[in-house]
Amino acid sequence: MAKRFRGPDWSRRRILKLLSAAGVGSAVFARALTTLAAEKGQVTPKMIRQAEWISGLEMDDQKRKLMLSGINETYEGYEKLRAVVIDNSVPPPLFFRPLGTEAGSAPPRRGLKGMPSTGRATAILGPDDLAFATVTELAARIREGKSTSKELTQLYLKRLRKFDPVLKCVITYTEELALEQAERADREIAAGQYRGPLHGIPYGAKDILAVPGYRTTWGATPFREQELQEKSAVIEKLEAAGAVLVAKLSVGALAWGDVWFDGTTKNPWNTEQGSSGSSAGPASSTAAGLVGFSIGTETWGSIVSPCTRCGATGLRPTFGRVSRHGTMALAWSMDKIGPITRSVEDCALVFQAIHGADRRDPTTVDRPFPWPSGRDPKTLRIGYVESLFEEDRTEGAEDEQEKADRREWRDFDFRTLETLREIGFRLRPIRLPDRYPVGPLAHILTAEAAAAFDQLTRSGMDAQLVRQEEFAWPNFFRQGQLVPAVEYLRANRIRTLVMEEMDRALSEVDVYITPSFGGDHLLLTNLTGHPCVVLPNGFRTSTGTPTSITFMGKLFGEAEVLEVARTYQEATDYHRQKPPIKKPTT
Repeated sequence: MAKRFRGPDWSRRRILKLLSAAGVGSAVFARALTTLAAEKGQVTPKMIRQAEWISGLEMDDQKRKLMLSGINETYEGYEKLRAVVIDNSVPPPLFFRPLGTEAGSAPPRRGLKGMPSTGRATAILGPDDLAFATVTELAARIREGKSTSKELTQLYLKRLRKFDPVLKCVITYTEELALEQAERADREIAAGQYRGPLHGIPYGAKDILAVPGYRTTWGATPFREQELQEKSAVIEKLEAAGAVLVAKLSVGALAWGDVWFDGTTKNPWNTEQGSSGSSAGPASSTAAGLVGFSIGTETWGSIVSPCTRCGATGLRPTFGRVSRHGTMALAWSMDKIGPITRSVEDCALVFQAIHGADRRDPTTVDRPFPWPSGRDPKTLRIGYVESLFEEDRTEGAEDEQEKADRREWRDFDFRTLETLREIGFRLRPIRLPDRYPVGPLAHILTAEAAAAFDQLTRSGMDAQLVRQEEFAWPNFFRQGQLVPAVEYLRANRIRTLVMEEMDRALSEVDVYITPSFGGDHLLLTNLTGHPCVVLPNGFRTSTGTPTSITFMGKLFGEAEVLEVARTYQEATDYHRQKPPIKKPTT
């Protein structure tokens, strides 16, 4: 094949070299070149000087002129790269791994797969009791022939349609699919083909998990009619376990908050209040007895926060434990998928079905989950973050009532420690890493989210999102465009140091307890990838709304943290309370 003719190289750098060789190096020419660049919309020395604050550097005119040609060529490269359309499902080839002793140690022994740990169905007095039964109890009823999957599916679909007008927790019903799956489950169980504790159990999924044949809206107006052909890996695994999908549940637009394109998802304990987010629908519907369990996601509090608000129980697994294939990407190094349920035991059963490696998500790992662990949880080393229990939580409260509520919540947290001691746990105070600043590392999330939705921002379609305010995605996506690559990488290098410190801090404990929103703890542990269980630990006197406590585990220590959390929960009855769902007065 003949070589394609290429004309002379007339790049700015080449022109400057030729002119310099010809003895043309006057300041007049330099000014003319700068003026020409400005007319063509290119970078000028003045623009470089105005942008220096981003890097924290200050340069002189000579250095700016030396940079000019290279920066303009780089900028032209940006333009070419921006012209490439990249689907949200395409990750960068840089994969985050949690760092610590547990991450590299030998896998723990495998546990028995399958049966709920409580063996028999409990007494059910009516449909309301049935709707609020745990997965463990529902599984026992199905296994013993006291309920069918179709009966449960019809019950939950009826309750969803009854209460969704108040709670705004459903984006799409999957009724046809649900009834098919329920009838199949009943046939299989009748034929002795029982798949395990999720077989025939109706559930809902946060609407960032793709299900072919149904919309996957991400809770956002620009995507409200979006149908994806791929199927979420978690949906695949739940289908294999025999679970029944009854609805795609609401999500704060693009996984922030509880506001989506059709309204605000409500807290069933107080329908004047949003359910928090972004797993808004999963937490609200589970707490309200509208599904047997649900699937949520967390990047920075999106399981912990709505579970706290709605009084549900949630598991945020170790980063990399659950495949995110077929799930909307927000921050590749922070996104995690986990169950939201009515009990800790339920979290374990759902997690047992959905964890594991998946070649389609290269961050995933194959680590066993021994459940039940067969270990006495009282033999585990339990810590608590003393400084977070002691901190003054009234700072920033808007009025005296809010101050009183925060003090009461603090009392509930101390009561949790006392309950654990009464059960027989020996608690030791621990300190978490404080050598490095954690708060500023949040721009890792900002930069990754801005990249994930770069095309939304550049197209101007971000204007269609319901929330257009300072603390909302459109503004943060724009802010993320100004995070330099050097600062993003610097933050991740400091993240490595924080993970190393976290590993050392947890060397003396297996599990620790912390207030759910103390200090920067929520951001810290989402950055380090550690697992947690959040569950209710009280109800405010003034509003009757739930409070929560968080049990933290070591990397891949889900079995241990679940065992301790379950032991505490079984000594209380907060998770057994039923919310009085009422229409808002406004």
